[in-house]
Amino acid sequence: MSTDHIFPGPAVGVAKQVPIHPLSPLTASEITASANFIKGLYPARTSFQFKVITLQEPAKAQLAPYLDAKHLGYPTHPIDRRAFVNYYIRNTDKFHEAVINLTQGRVERHVRLSQNQHSPSDNNEVVLIEQAALEDENVKAEIAKLQLPEGTVLIIDPWIYGSDGIDDDRRMFQCFMYMRDPMNASDADSNHYALPLAISPVVEATDYKVIRIDMLPTGNDHTTKPTQPYKVQPPNEYTPEHQELRTDLKPLHVVQPEGASFTITKAGETGEVIQWQKWSFRVGFNAREGMVLYDVRYDNRSLFYRLSLSDMSIPYADPRHPFHKKAAFDLGDAGAGVMANNLKLGCDCLGSIHYLDAVLADPDGKPYPMENVVCVHEQDNGIGWKHTNYRTGRAAVVRNRELVVQSIITVSNYEYILAFIFNQAGTIEYEVRATGILSTQPIDEGVDVPWGTIVHPGVLAAHHQHIFSLRIDPMIDGHSNRLVIDEAHAMPRDDFNPHGVGYTVTETVVPTSCGLDLDFDVNRTFKIQNPAVRNPINGYPVAYKILAPPFQKMLAHPASFHHQRAAFADHNLYVTRYRDDELYAAGRYTNQSRGGDGVRAWAARHDSVQDADLVVFVQFGLQHATRIEDFPVMPCEVIKVALKPVNFFERNPAMDVPPSEQAVNRSVRVAEQHHQPAAEAVVGERGEVCCSSKL
Repeated sequence: MSTDHIFPGPAVGVAKQVPIHPLSPLTASEITASANFIKGLYPARTSFQFKVITLQEPAKAQLAPYLDAKHLGYPTHPIDRRAFVNYYIRNTDKFHEAVINLTQGRVERHVRLSQNQHSPSDNNEVVLIEQAALEDENVKAEIAKLQLPEGTVLIIDPWIYGSDGIDDDRRMFQCFMYMRDPMNASDADSNHYALPLAISPVVEATDYKVIRIDMLPTGNDHTTKPTQPYKVQPPNEYTPEHQELRTDLKPLHVVQPEGASFTITKAGETGEVIQWQKWSFRVGFNAREGMVLYDVRYDNRSLFYRLSLSDMSIPYADPRHPFHKKAAFDLGDAGAGVMANNLKLGCDCLGSIHYLDAVLADPDGKPYPMENVVCVHEQDNGIGWKHTNYRTGRAAVVRNRELVVQSIITVSNYEYILAFIFNQAGTIEYEVRATGILSTQPIDEGVDVPWGTIVHPGVLAAHHQHIFSLRIDPMIDGHSNRLVIDEAHAMPRDDFNPHGVGYTVTETVVPTSCGLDLDFDVNRTFKIQNPAVRNPINGYPVAYKILAPPFQKMLAHPASFHHQRAAFADHNLYVTRYRDDELYAAGRYTNQSRGGDGVRAWAARHDSVQDADLVVFVQFGLQHATRIEDFPVMPCEVIKVALKPVNFFERNPAMDVPPSEQAVNRSVRVAEQHHQPAAEAVVGERGEVCCSSKL
């Protein structure tokens, strides 16, 4: 991976240390200190472009005993704080990676990376790319040929360039151009995606210069045309002032008169510990993954060491240049933390809400505060469990109260609403809601193509896939776990099963790291099991099963760059043996990557994962065959992965949830009690059975 090792230089003095939890995100002062370490290695006038300054998490071999000791109340030894840093020497291609020991005041690792390893983008850089494209004289000349109305405002969407192996060593951006409605050009919220243009500048990211201008194909083949006068189409706006809003919708208030049931403990300057309904876990936040959950426990029993969204890939279906390179890796190319919304600005969470803030690093290496990037709240999700004794008409019922830990990211045109959801029965769900605006391109009138849908006059939205990878680092009652495949199979029709109705559920242990797939014909599911801990009632190993929805795996050819780069998108699940820093399913550096790194390569080691410290990567996603109803803003598409206890508890763990009663719920209208007629038998003193009926 690395090409040049750089002498770390002398140690730099560190201010007096205040005890910080090893998993707490870097503080503002630690970010500043990390940048200063790097600056101290170079001449004073050197200019830097910092891409990442984030926590280098401690080695699990050191941290896991620390966490256990903390929970048992035993004394612990301090763990050194480290920072991971990516940076460029500004206006060069010299991309570096460093690890800094902040506790000891020294640089432990410092290398210049190879030519084909590139950084994610950042907000400042995106603005420079937009300016470079709009100020280029050749681009202006092409725009003039469009003969647009006076005052028309042009918009640039810079996309990570992608990879096709053709002159793509330099870090570049493919810019897609749009315009605002000329009749509403001053409205910065005007939907420019309804007015795409066929001019696509390519900007290199060292000196921010346009290196060529691609013309987009607008017909049904690869043919491109010289720029011609543009026929302005009608707008298609999404903001409420442009709609004729419904008037028959009554208010719905979420009220918690006694406040929320969760508690949040600030763990130093950064990081929080959340406790709710026997659950406890630590929340971290970083530039790439956004929310990360650590040390997840239920009733103080260990479940998961670390949970996070590891990667996502969005490959597009249009095979023509330059769209054939269009494959976004939103976490690796930009970052869920960097793109997180300020949730207090909108109605993104309801009820009694607690917001979590974060601090990241800006391109100058300075702390960048981000407010309200995570919201924590409770929600009612219908009935949790219920039984009505039809003989008496008495119903026992509890509501399904859930704790939601949510973040929302905006990736240019798209939004992803990302949430960990906990319930009172020991289940965790990871939910993704995809919404936002389709990425659009121009199409000629009267043309139709099979790789997309016309969603507005002159506007094509190409089909695409959204493929996500959830990283699960389990510790089901300890770190020695195994992955088990459950399948349901019909029993043979024989003397034992003469009616042919019997079936069994079989278990198969996965011995080595590999990629695996669901099979709904045999109801194949996967369980993470600890065979050393047995359920006291039935003697079965304690476990958590993974419930993942079906999805169409990546359609791009196995030899394509799309497939090689998205190293997780070809299997429903990968299991690997744990190694520090193997966090990202597509590898650490996805921008213009060539493949070869990531979970596919890790699984190919065929390490033993039976009764070992293993990691599971669960893939799920959407095949987004675009439709006109997705425009101008698409309704939320919802997908979930669930982690559900299997023989982990002695009974339904939600039996102690207070019943749902009108005195508490205060519903406005109560349905009449209902019960059915029934018969019952009573055993008498001499063993006789007497029957009676109840009406």
